[in-house]
Amino acid sequence: MSPLDIFLTTLGMALIALICRAFFMLPEQELPMPQWLREGLRYAPIAALAAVVAPELVMTQGHLVDTWRDARIFGALAGLAFYGWQRGLFGTIVCGTGAMLALRFGVGW
Repeated sequence: MSPLDIFLTTLGMALIALICRAFFMLPEQELPMPQWLREGLRYAPIAALAAVVAPELVMTQGHLVDTWRDARIFGALAGLAFYGWQRGLFGTIVCGTGAMLALRFGVGW
């Protein structure tokens, strides 16, 4: 490919990405959608986060974790317990990460 082809391809890909992401911001009026869909979309970010985090917690190198001595699982449980107790996002992250690092570096898991 020539440098011009690469430039035009990159420019085209950027334009397509911009149009896809700005699709909901282009109309001047709010898009009409049923109330059930609007309520369901409230859960989309947490569902996407769970879809990314859950496999990282239970899999290693493409295989399920086969031992209970995995620091990630206990870090997630510690973060979940903290969130159930305090309902604070920053504290949840600090608690879960602290528990995981303590087990990794302190115990050697």
